[in-house]
Amino acid sequence: MSYITKSPWIIHYDGSSCNGCDIEVLACLTPMYDVERFGIINTGNPKHADIFLITGSINEQNISVVKQIYEQMPEPKVVAAVGICATSGGIFKECYNIMGGVDTVIPVDVYIPGCAARPEAIIDGVVAALGALDEKKKALDARPKISDTAADSAMGAASDDSVDGAPPEPPEDPILPGDDVEVKYYGAASEDEEAESAADGSGGGQEEGSAGDSGKEEA
Repeated sequence: MSYITKSPWIIHYDGSSCNGCDIEVLACLTPMYDVERFGIINTGNPKHADIFLITGSINEQNISVVKQIYEQMPEPKVVAAVGICATSGGIFKECYNIMGGVDTVIPVDVYIPGCAARPEAIIDGVVAALGALDEKKKALDARPKISDTAADSAMGAASDDSVDGAPPEPPEDPILPGDDVEVKYYGAASEDEEAESAADGSGGGQEEGSAGDSGKEEA
């Protein structure tokens, strides 16, 4: 187990078992077997889990739940079928509502037979699942990665404000706090315009008055 670089987290789901295998899974967490000494933690969130432990067979009611848990787990992930019911359907295989083992719905990496499966066998299966998890991680890391150039081209051309990915240059005369900024009024006259219009109105009235006076003089 020297290849383990992080603590693997496990999520446990009971399909339709008699709870015999479930009790043995819980026994692995007790101080007698202490599976947590390997850094293994039992979580209830599939998004945090690396290993999916399933007990019991698959029926028509839990098939959607099993698929949902599996799809929510991040890659890489490993599935371990615990008990004979999870591996092949067991004594319930011929029942009208049983579809079979877990591998009829999702891929299974480790099979742990038994009725019920012993804690030692479960721990041994979990260790084997860790090996499968490491192989999947290496295969995932070996995949070709998208280069930076390809990623840039996939995201589209850079904006017009930037050249060769460089940030746009700041304006030559930026407005700083405390600077006098000319305020432009849109849709309303400014104070200067109102003063000019008032002056024009008063001058016009005087001209009209003078014209009236001249008319009176002529009369």
